[in-house]
Amino acid sequence: MLSVLRVHLPSDIPIVGCELTPYLLLRRPDKTVTTDDVPESAPLDGHFLRYKWYRIQSDRKVAVCSVHPSEQATLQCLGCVKAKIPVAKSYHCSPKCFSDAWQHHRVLHDHAASSVNENGNEEEEIFGRFNSTGSGVVNATLTGSASSASLTNGSTSLYPAAVTQRSGGETWFEVGRSKTYTPSADDIGHVLKFECVVVDMETKLPVGHPNTILTSRVIPAPSPIPRRLIPVSGTDMMGQLDSDGRISSSGTFTVLSYNILSDTYASSELYSYCPSWALSWPYRRQNLLREIVGYRADIVCLQEVQNDHFEEFFAPELDKHGYQALYKRKTNEVYGGNIHTIDGCATFFRRDRFSHVKKYEVEFNKAAQSLTEVAVQTTQKKAALNRLVKDNVALIVVLEAKFSNQGADNPGKRQLLCVRWNRNVNHTHLF
Repeated sequence: MLSVLRVHLPSDIPIVGCELTPYLLLRRPDKTVTTDDVPESAPLDGHFLRYKWYRIQSDRKVAVCSVHPSEQATLQCLGCVKAKIPVAKSYHCSPKCFSDAWQHHRVLHDHAASSVNENGNEEEEIFGRFNSTGSGVVNATLTGSASSASLTNGSTSLYPAAVTQRSGGETWFEVGRSKTYTPSADDIGHVLKFECVVVDMETKLPVGHPNTILTSRVIPAPSPIPRRLIPVSGTDMMGQLDSDGRISSSGTFTVLSYNILSDTYASSELYSYCPSWALSWPYRRQNLLREIVGYRADIVCLQEVQNDHFEEFFAPELDKHGYQALYKRKTNEVYGGNIHTIDGCATFFRRDRFSHVKKYEVEFNKAAQSLTEVAVQTTQKKAALNRLVKDNVALIVVLEAKFSNQGADNPGKRQLLCVRWNRNVNHTHLF
């Protein structure tokens, strides 16, 4: 019979707006192990998986520190309250916590003030809307009334509110019925519970005990730090900047090279100074996309792109912004915690600026083996291979420009561009 062997989350600290996707390890009736989903639409041997998410609300809501979500807040920044910054971002657990975060608060205050001056009362739209409450008192325990219960995931109501259990001053509200869940502002300060159970297809009743996991309290997403641009005079530029920040001079284009850090390598062991929630892929991918799109480059070259992240996220998301995607993955998989993954390099280009002519893929392992066979002495081949065989790859893309140096279409003369993206040295070369 179908059974659940293991359930866990990549990070136990949920963030508003960042999707939670539990990792499930299942045993099929034939005793094989899989991570594939078994929905009601495709049961396995008469059984399927049913998922539920709950928000655990206390009768006495406790304000949570915006920096240390496991700690109760004792201080609140009145500057944030005055600036109408989402109240959940104003809480701190100690004077030292507040002092250490003061420079960040100043940035938020300045940003909120400039937003009001330029655009009116738009700070709620910029920072996000959070339905938390607070007393506004400094150096006091901060509590407020519990938020109203509604079964929502994001801003869309899923189904009528349901109270499953009341115990010890806590109420469990069902907030989701899918495998994934995206915390909303209503979840801030609350613990979430994920439940997975095997269900009989005929009776629709659970079989065995449910598998559950609890998260830490939900925290608000940190506000992006405003980019401080350095003024550049017209004499220092090849062209003029359009209103969207792109260079408008004829015959010019922009190229971005970016190492996104594969999720396989984003571990707490390597980055012990970084909180686990900030290393989680659902949180990082949103920041990466905002950063990459913000440059408005004509050609984008990314390093350490996992193949599943390319197919499920980068390719479709950048397609929405007018980019066509090409990808070359490495040849050897890496075990990343729970599954085997593989990364590679990706090149994106604007469809309105270039058209794809040809693609070449280079695997340096094969090149190294061929080289050592003909150019290295037998006694030195092992040492040479150990040094050269590193599973590095390169992606070479030939593009044709849809613009000319004269600023007009020139169908009589093709303008070709070769982009070489070398995963080995993290360089982009143009020819």
